[in-house]
Amino acid sequence: MDSPKVTDASTRRDALVAGLGLLAMAILAAIANFGAIERLVTDGNATKTAEDILASEGLFRFAMLAMVLVAVLDVLVAWALFGFFRPVHEGASRLAAWLRVAYAAIFAVAIGELAGALHLLRGADHLKTFSVDQLQTEALLRIDAFHDIWNIALVFFGVHLVLIGVIAYRSGYVPKWVGALLVLAGVGYVVDSFGALLVADYSLTVGALTFVGEVVFMIWLLVKGRIVGARTALSIPELSAPASSSATQGTT
Repeated sequence: MDSPKVTDASTRRDALVAGLGLLAMAILAAIANFGAIERLVTDGNATKTAEDILASEGLFRFAMLAMVLVAVLDVLVAWALFGFFRPVHEGASRLAAWLRVAYAAIFAVAIGELAGALHLLRGADHLKTFSVDQLQTEALLRIDAFHDIWNIALVFFGVHLVLIGVIAYRSGYVPKWVGALLVLAGVGYVVDSFGALLVADYSLTVGALTFVGEVVFMIWLLVKGRIVGARTALSIPELSAPASSSATQGTT
């Protein structure tokens, strides 16, 4: 079967969609997580967390909405990156896309825990049999569950980045150093995620150093990726080239 073809239009479209999607996600995630969740949640203090969330309920709800949009954009970016890297290796690119979709799905489940926490704090009628302290404690546990589930999701995301980095490194039209940075970023997420799940009071943040690969890749997509020419993309050696060569030799 012939390898998938790429055109100037499709390459530029996929790079632009992926780049803009990553940029929008970075902005929304930063506002939602650091501007709202981290600001309103006090670790180990259920009462203060409840008071702060209820005092800024609109901000908390906006954070949940922003995170839902991030999950949706993750699916869009997964599709765009699949199209962008499909000429390198369709199977590997498809697997990378599904890993990111899996991440988005698990992340959506995590966001549901935040909605459940707010529901508890607002004291629904059928929850009046519980004391205020019990509701606040349960709400904080829901928020902790949000972080735990997100950590599980980030394992899938980290593996996605490693795979995308390898594909980028082999592509011939993405600089090898960009691919290498993506691999490091993915490893950072995997290490931190497993560390948070397996080690009590895990404080090492490898991802805080390696995330630069994502930023570099986003900028590259927006500045250079959208002008990658079809001739450049089609001239690369595919990862499945050996199989193709064997098939060719068998017909001669």
